[in-house]
Amino acid sequence: MRRRHTSAFTLLELMIALAIAATLVVFAVPSYRSHVARTHRIDAASALFRAAQFVEGAASDGTATLPPGLDQAPQFGTPIYRLQVLPADDANGGYSVEAVPTEIGPMRDDACGTFTLDATGLRGNRNGANGTAPASGECWNTS
Repeated sequence: MRRRHTSAFTLLELMIALAIAATLVVFAVPSYRSHVARTHRIDAASALFRAAQFVEGAASDGTATLPPGLDQAPQFGTPIYRLQVLPADDANGGYSVEAVPTEIGPMRDDACGTFTLDATGLRGNRNGANGTAPASGECWNTS
């Protein structure tokens, strides 16, 4: 009686394939997460610029609140950041707009924390945990 030859993976081949997949995951997941965080930061920065344009255009009206859509980043969908206009003081040139990460959102523990933009064009960040944040160039870098 002839025995049929069947093709199958050996245990060694399976272990090699799993090792390769695990190595890829070890490098891919952190890279993906940093890319997503960078994308959320870019959304916050662009939302601040849109809000600043609105505030400058509405300055004659005395409007200090942002309309729906301009009060969050991203503009549509689930908010990751909430935007608000801060009152004028001597240092901000007439207004300041800030983007605060939502309490339950993915950026709540981000090192960049809250993004700020004032009428003079000064960009900044502050972290709620300890009041400090990385240099704003790191957080506002869009390249």
